[in-house]
Amino acid sequence: MLGTHYNKHLGLILGFLFFVLCNTNAQEKQQSPPTLISYLKTLEDRFDVKFSYIDEDLEGLTITIPGNLSSLEDILQYVEDSLQIETEKLNDRYYTLSKDNRVNICGVVLDNFAENTVMGATVEVLGTDIAKITDDNGTFSLQNIPRNASLQIRYLGYVTKYVKVETLLQQGGCTKILLAQYYEQLDEVFVYKYLTSGIIKEKDASITLNTAEFGILPGLIEPDILQTVQALPGIKSIDETVSDINVRGGTNDQNLILWNGIKMYQSGHFFGLISAFNPYQTDKVTIYKNGTPANFGDGVSSVIQMETGNTITDIWKGGAGFNLISGDVFGEIPITNKLGVQFSARRSATDFLSTPTYKQFINRAFQDSEITLQNNSTVDDEFIRDEDFFFYDFSGKILYDLNEDHKIRLSAIHIKNNLKFEETNVSANETNISLLKQDNISVGGQLQSNWTDKFSSHLNIYYSRYNLDAQNVFANQVQQLFQNNQVTENALKLSTNYILNDEFSWSNGYQYIETGIKNFTEINQPDFFSKVIEVARIHAPYTEFGYSSFENKFIGKIGARFNFIENLDTFKKLLIEPRINLNFKLANYLRAEVLGEFKSQTTNQIIDLEQNFLGIEKRRWILSNDNTLPVTKSKQGSFGINYEKNNFYVGIEGFYKNVGGISTSTQGFQNQYQFSGEIGSYDVQGIELLINKKGDNYSTWLSYAYNKNDYTFDSIVPQSFPNNLDIRHTVTFASTYTYKDLKLSIGLNYRTGKPFTEPVEGDEGLDQGYYPPRINYQPPNSSRLPEYFRADASAIYNFQISRTIRANAGLSILNFTDRKNTLNKYYRVNEDDEIETIENFSLGITPNVSFRVSF
Repeated sequence: MLGTHYNKHLGLILGFLFFVLCNTNAQEKQQSPPTLISYLKTLEDRFDVKFSYIDEDLEGLTITIPGNLSSLEDILQYVEDSLQIETEKLNDRYYTLSKDNRVNICGVVLDNFAENTVMGATVEVLGTDIAKITDDNGTFSLQNIPRNASLQIRYLGYVTKYVKVETLLQQGGCTKILLAQYYEQLDEVFVYKYLTSGIIKEKDASITLNTAEFGILPGLIEPDILQTVQALPGIKSIDETVSDINVRGGTNDQNLILWNGIKMYQSGHFFGLISAFNPYQTDKVTIYKNGTPANFGDGVSSVIQMETGNTITDIWKGGAGFNLISGDVFGEIPITNKLGVQFSARRSATDFLSTPTYKQFINRAFQDSEITLQNNSTVDDEFIRDEDFFFYDFSGKILYDLNEDHKIRLSAIHIKNNLKFEETNVSANETNISLLKQDNISVGGQLQSNWTDKFSSHLNIYYSRYNLDAQNVFANQVQQLFQNNQVTENALKLSTNYILNDEFSWSNGYQYIETGIKNFTEINQPDFFSKVIEVARIHAPYTEFGYSSFENKFIGKIGARFNFIENLDTFKKLLIEPRINLNFKLANYLRAEVLGEFKSQTTNQIIDLEQNFLGIEKRRWILSNDNTLPVTKSKQGSFGINYEKNNFYVGIEGFYKNVGGISTSTQGFQNQYQFSGEIGSYDVQGIELLINKKGDNYSTWLSYAYNKNDYTFDSIVPQSFPNNLDIRHTVTFASTYTYKDLKLSIGLNYRTGKPFTEPVEGDEGLDQGYYPPRINYQPPNSSRLPEYFRADASAIYNFQISRTIRANAGLSILNFTDRKNTLNKYYRVNEDDEIETIENFSLGITPNVSFRVSF
């Protein structure tokens, strides 16, 4: 009885459960929306039409049509809006349906615990530069993005989530996206993001600029690469140019400037006032001031390495824009999934359009007319000047992926400056003509290979040619001067990297460089002819060990470079250059770094005096010959501390640098030693401080640099005196603010004046014991220019023109206080045997506007 009763109840329970499950399944089947393909078949019967489509485009899509839609047009419009499917009516009976490859989506980001909104999360479309931040409600919307793309949703304290765009489209509406909280102990973050977005201090103390993420800096409305690096502590240009960047007291020729692994011998347009590299094709810039990896030779002051995009994009991207100096265009075109092309082109409008910016640049470049005599009299002669000037640059890159592990990259760049300058002295009826042409053509190729998970290699080959032609015609063609400077360089570098285990890595490589330099000079009155051709070859094997401890408490690299240098005519020598780069944790949020390096270089620039070219400075490259110009060698060590917590950063670094094998002819002397060619050295001791506070929509920083930079020349009296680039104190205070699509920035720059040499006061200032008479100078660099102060501001507004076209407009003002800063001061003897004082001044108030579109 009990068993029968138990079985009876069990049967009833099982029967009830079976009924519930069947009923639930039936309801689910009944309530689940039909597939789009099946629904289209009902429309064909209902409206007597035919639909043509690819099954793969519509598979997996479901649709529920509201009951208030009855006409075919309304239904198809609903399908388009809901599923982002394109419909096209061919005639009264036939229609086509296809996927829209560019779609619009929206979503709301929530946490998966209580479904609270997550505001400030980053939503990035992978493979593109499209990214959005969720608003106060956790929502975001993206327009005109690839349908086959994926989204990456990131927020501090949550696990990064990846969602396919297609999945969001299938769910319809503004889909909820739930983020899981991340409870594991995070490693300490010590990659410091400061100043503005896109500027990062890496763990090896290098600075990385990501131009795609670049925000805004005072006075800049475009991410001019060589202007941007001057926002960093220890990097300045005392003459306001990008072709004369001074890193920790060094001259510009002591910077190694690389573009896609190719050494560049020309870096600026408009006599250095504009960078020659298009920032919109440049993807990444890395700057080393010390602790340089062993694979880099040359550049005893710094390395500035520029790289264009290195991946083949999925979609066509490009842009164009103009400002008051030039216009440019760039693009990235995927030919196939293995082949892509990048290009950029820029040309000045200065030869047919005169703007306020151009006029200020011209006044800055040609200001030798501001001359006063030492006896306080003035020049009464009237000068008529006419200039014809233009520049352009073009660069391109071919990207080919043999497979996932082997990739070929081919790059080329052409930079050109052309100037014709004519000056007529009306009273004397004399005309002087100056012609200047600069060309840099470079091509290179790279092979990047991953042979195993632990072993990779990188092969880089390039050819680079720089050419400068200068012609001066004086006094109605009575005297003519021709000058030519040509640099030709071939190089090969093979680098390998082997990951020994989770802690150790080992890098090795070999670099070969052959550099030929020609200098040609010819004068008709008096007759003079000179042609010097020199060739130097460098064989440089190098090795470097890397170590990273658990949780990155200690990271270090130690290596060496072995430079075997031979000048085919004069010398051979071996230089061993050790390198060290250490980074270690002192306490929470506090890390220290120890850096050191030995470096050398065989190429230098002779600076021709400004008065030899009507106010335009020319620089000619020469090779070390171990006689009149030895190999330049440097030793540098530094110690720094970095603190960051809650978006507040403080970094301080002290350094000492010694550079030997320099010549007065490469340092830009404009006193009694400008022609002497004395050989000596300089020592720099300095401190660099940066304080930066960042918020969600603002960044404010204060930087300070102290440098004590002294020359030592054994054959000059006194033997030690201040360097031409001895700027003791430099202070920058700046701030940026972002409000929705508007970016604003303002900055103040102050520094003490540079040294210069004055004549002895009184009649003895001119030494009549020589013919022609020469100036009797005081001790070298015993005087200083007045202090320098400049205030800059800029604004950029971003907006959407259409679903596919984004745009921005910018306005900048350099030196908006219009302060007249003296950049340089020197003296010369004129035809009447009088001492002339020449002062070069900074840019006056200089406005610039820009407009750009990108797609």
